[in-house]
Parts: sequence; structure tokens; C-alpha cells
Amino acid sequence: MAVPFRLSRLPALSRAAVDREEGLRGDTERLRSRWSRARVLPLDSRGRAPVPYDGSSAAGTLALRPATSFGSAPPDDAIFLGTEPGSGTSRGIDYWALTGRDAADGRTVTMPGRFGVPVENVLADGELWVGLREHGALLDDAGAGLFTTALALRNWHRRTRFCAVCGGANELAKFGWVARCTACDREEYPRTDPAVICLVHDDEGVNGERVLLARQPYWPEGGYSVLAGFVEAGESLEGCVVREVAEEVGVDVRDVRYLGSQPWPFPRSIMLGFAARADAAQAVVPAAGEIADARWFTRRQVLAALDGEGELRLPGNSSIARVMLFDWAVA
Repeated sequence: MAVPFRLSRLPALSRAAVDREEGLRGDTERLRSRWSRARVLPLDSRGRAPVPYDGSSAAGTLALRPATSFGSAPPDDAIFLGTEPGSGTSRGIDYWALTGRDAADGRTVTMPGRFGVPVENVLADGELWVGLREHGALLDDAGAGLFTTALALRNWHRRTRFCAVCGGANELAKFGWVARCTACDREEYPRTDPAVICLVHDDEGVNGERVLLARQPYWPEGGYSVLAGFVEAGESLEGCVVREVAEEVGVDVRDVRYLGSQPWPFPRSIMLGFAARADAAQAVVPAAGEIADARWFTRRQVLAALDGEGELRLPGNSSIARVMLFDWAVA
């Protein structure tokens, strides 16, 4: 008997293997005393991180640095990411991030990016500096969690330099987890903006036979994904799904149900995945200026695109949209 499809695995950027240790962020003495054993994830000025590179492929682990290579104590801009919860020699090792640490020298390596569009990465000293969007799915659980958290905090820091109340300059506290105003002492904490992302399928059978996908104006030709949008003030998640689909493509949906979530630090979102049903006979009306095209695709077309065949291009493996489409297509 057919059942409604579910996510068969965690989305790539939802994985983690490091204890975030929120209670230690204010324990300066403890963290400083353990700095000599800690490991650091550097991010360059574009938010990329280094991974080992053998000349043909990038590794699935981060190229972490000994903390002492950055000094005898945490620099002022050091971000505490958490502690290794394992056993043996790895138990208790602290993980940090430092941003704006560009590779000194290197050459450019072009690799496939979003929707297959090439992106340029820097190769230096046997390490390739990669973006989370392109490489996140290839990392192990620990690397995916560390990179996602580091990038989210880096992006928040870049947007919270001044107090929202008095306009005074903010300074970071609790090793990257608090922005404190130097004028009025107001504290601000990392922001995450909720957004819904919904796979809309037709009414045929339990899971439908067609899925409604759309393309934004700046995406490459053939690039389509499921519909998404930000939650508005005073709005429920389910209400946002109904509103966003209607606004973006003019289609009414029902039977909205939750699938799963994924952090998406571009710059500071969390994507909340849903599925919904719709009558495929409804007219699809793309929102002017926001949606370049929207149409129904068959399961066969989606399966072909997942295999890299046909003209349809789908989001990369780091996106929850890819997981949603895969699990719908094989249901």
C-alpha cells in the first residue's frame, strides 16, 4: 500500500557530529586553557573553507589547523564552534573558526557549481578552498556541521556591526555568539530567518505523478526547483506555504505536511521542508519579476534529471530541495 513519501535521510547541511557546548561560550578560562589542543577551521574572505586536494578530487574532510598556528590564545575574532564528543585522543578537543583567512598564494581551479554552472576555487598548498553550497554534501558529518555553523556566524557578524537601538558600534562577546553594543550595552544574538520550501505534487495517487517546479530569473536555463519563500511576521508555517505558492505561481494547495529542515546560511536562513497537493488543472501564473517560469514535470523527467540526463537541471546535493525531489521521485 502506498504511503505519503518522507525524507529518507538528513539533508546534507543538517548533519553534525560536534557538541555545540552552549554553556562553555562564556567560560573564558576553560576555553583559553584548552586552546593549545584545539583545531581551527579557517574561512576566507568569500566564506570558503579548505579541504585536502589530490590533484583530481577534493576530500570529504575539512583541512583543520592546529590552534597554536594562530597564536598562544584565541584571537579576538575567534568563534567557538563546540567540542568533540568522541573517545580516546579525540575526546574533548575544541573546535573554532577564524574568518577572513585567505590563502596566501594559489591558482584557480574551475569546478561545477549550482545547477552545473562553473565556480572558481583557489588551490594552494595541496588544499582546495571550497564553498559550502557546492561541497557541503561531500563532507563528513563533523565537517558539514562545523562549516555550516561557522559560515552562519560569519554572515551574522558581517550584518550586525552596529546596534539596532542606538547605532553604536557592536563588539563580539562569548567567542562569537553575542554582539554587545559599546554605547548602550544592548546584546544581540545570532539571527535565523525561517523560510518554507514546499514540494507541490498533483492529485494522482498518494504522492502524485507530477511535481510543480519553478525557475527564478537569474538561474541558468533549465534550472528548476521546488517553491520557497520567507515566513512573514504573525504567520504560521503552513499558512506561509499556502500563501507563497499562490503568490509565486497562482496555484492553491492543500494537505500541507511537514517533511524536515535544513540550515541554509546564505546568509542566515533555515529551510523548513513541506509537501502539499494541488489540482494540476489550475492555471500556473508565474509572479512577474520573481518567477521566470513554472511548470509541471513528470516523475520520469525528475528521475532523469537526478541521473544527470535531459534538459532539466535540479538543485545540488547540498540542498534540502534535492532530497525532497529524490524521495518523491522514488516513492
